[in-house]
Amino acid sequence: MIDSSLSSAGAKVVVASSSDENHPPENITDGNTNTCWMSTGMFPQEVIIRFADSTHVSAVTVDSYNVKHLKIEKNSSQNVSEFEPVTEQEFKQTEGHLQSNTILLNGSNATHLRFIITSGYDHFVSVHRVSVQTTHT
Repeated sequence: MIDSSLSSAGAKVVVASSSDENHPPENITDGNTNTCWMSTGMFPQEVIIRFADSTHVSAVTVDSYNVKHLKIEKNSSQNVSEFEPVTEQEFKQTEGHLQSNTILLNGSNATHLRFIITSGYDHFVSVHRVSVQTTHT
């Protein structure tokens, strides 16, 4: 199943490295590409999403703007202290429209996913939506 609104499935952003009151991190889980989380500059930037239950994640789609390099890490515990790398992706630059990248995660079980933006095509980047193809375990 693809859940474009992670918030309706009980997933929430529990950590974000920056926040703008007009573009808060929670916007990436609302399923709406017209809202976004915007970084406040400098890299790396990170967001951690916690699922309501342990979740079998087969793919993630990230709709963003100006993101150049993204790392995804996961953990399977209730605390957010220890993560293991899952994948890294280089995004192509787009002019005037969102980057939409689907990243296969090979069926990883996760309680949390950490998205680390290590570089961008500009000082500021935005993430508009994260949707996840999941199967609950």
